[in-house]
Order: sequence, then C-alpha cells, then structure tokens
Amino acid sequence: MDSNAYAKGIEMLERMVSPEIVEQTINKVAKFSPDFAQLIVEFPYGSIYSRPGLDMKQRALVAITSLITQGAFGQLDFHVHAGLNAGLTPNELIEAVMNCVPYTGFPKAISGLFVIMQVLEARGVTS
Repeated sequence: MDSNAYAKGIEMLERMVSPEIVEQTINKVAKFSPDFAQLIVEFPYGSIYSRPGLDMKQRALVAITSLITQGAFGQLDFHVHAGLNAGLTPNELIEAVMNCVPYTGFPKAISGLFVIMQVLEARGVTS
C-alpha cells in the first residue's frame, strides 16, 4: 500500500463529497474486498485527481461525461454530487449531457440526464 497515495486519495474524496460518504463507501467496499477499496482510493483519487492541471469542476465534467458515454450510471450520482459541490451549475450539467449526444447517442445521454435530475431533485435544486 502506498500510504501517501492513499492519504491523498482520502483527502481528495473528502474535498469532493462529505467525509461521512467517503467513510461509508470505502468501508462498504473494504468489507467485501480491502484490496479493491485501497485501489479505488489510491489510483483515481490519490494519483490522478490530485494532479495539477485541472480544477475540480473540470475534473467533474470529465468524469460525468465519461461515465455517460460508457453507460456507467451506477457511479454517476457520486460524480454529479461532487460536481455540484465543486461549483457546477444545473445548466452546465445539462450542457455536458447535450454534448454527449453526438458521441454516445440519445439513450445513454437521456439515462445520464435522468440520474442528474434525480440528484438535483434530492438536493432540492432546480435547473
């Protein structure tokens, strides 16, 4: 275990969402597979997200559009929350989804939009 990457990953995740959500999520995964929990903290958040070059809003947009184009909607709500916490507006989220349509098609874009709508509704945010 690279304790530095793990610590940076936890710090980055806590900047993105609340420490409670981080602890709950990581503990849930760790109960099933400690190695996998370590990997998802160290690599994407300790090694990639902690790099200079993009701000948190930009990183959130990359993650959100990538997840939509892959059809990986199970992780999308986490990144929409993180994007909103980083300052993305509902309109920016909608525009990001619209920009996915030519590359991924309407079905994935609409599914992504529905996830975004659910997150906004849960947060009491209107577009």
